[in-house]
Amino acid sequence: MIFYRYMETNSDSSSNDKIPSFFLKDGKNTEDLYQGKSNENNQTESASKTPRRSSKLTIHWPSLGIGAIIAIACIFFGVLMTNMINIESTQNLDQILIKEINPTKKLSLSSFTDNASPVLGNKDAPLTIVEFGDYQCTFCNKFFHETVESIIINYVKTGKVKILFKDFIVVGEDSMNAANAAHCANDQKMFWQYHSILYNNWAGEGTGWASPEHLNEFANTLGLNMDKFSECVSELQWKELVDSSHRDGIVAGVTATPTFFVIDENNNVSKITGAQHYDVFKEVFDSMLEK
Repeated sequence: MIFYRYMETNSDSSSNDKIPSFFLKDGKNTEDLYQGKSNENNQTESASKTPRRSSKLTIHWPSLGIGAIIAIACIFFGVLMTNMINIESTQNLDQILIKEINPTKKLSLSSFTDNASPVLGNKDAPLTIVEFGDYQCTFCNKFFHETVESIIINYVKTGKVKILFKDFIVVGEDSMNAANAAHCANDQKMFWQYHSILYNNWAGEGTGWASPEHLNEFANTLGLNMDKFSECVSELQWKELVDSSHRDGIVAGVTATPTFFVIDENNNVSKITGAQHYDVFKEVFDSMLEK
């Protein structure tokens, strides 16, 4: 079985003609609605058969005035509260955005460069982006398929940014297997090719797609020396390096995957947490390149 897949749209996924369930009214609600109308009609019909009694209504003007004042006060208070809630929500959102991109304390450069992948891009690029990731991680997969290609085209190929990948295991045993396998592929100068084939065959967290058997099949697809690769995978020859990479992440303050650190030539570091949109990375890159 060949597991290598290019990035493509799954034609079997949800389509526009499928209406989400929350857009539909269930039968019970519809029945209640019609039952309500029926009851209303019956009440109207019964009322028409009941003799009407004439009555005289008198208006108590002081009470009416007090009621109007209370109503106006309620409307004013409601508008005021709505504005306060909107302001508070905006402030909370601003705090979240600030936390997504923030300078981090200066650490030893080795915390980012040791126990990492080979460099992708020009080794003399002025900026380095280090990703701490897990091959089973849902949002790492999202970043790979939605963002990294634009970074490579606009910044890596133009010599402005180079990329390093570091392992930060958070999901489970197969995450260790996959990380080790990527370094086994690196023994044959195929790290980034294997890195790509892993994400192009991603099938969820803990679903078995990154089992040793499948990892060997991916390697066979790339034409690697299978005797050497299989031995490396079965013996977890790079487990110590993967564990060391995880410890580096803890020292750097990584708590979730993916987490990115952008480092300039003066070793100034900015941290980006999560699978952010390309525009977020672009803003950070351009700001650091201008300094």
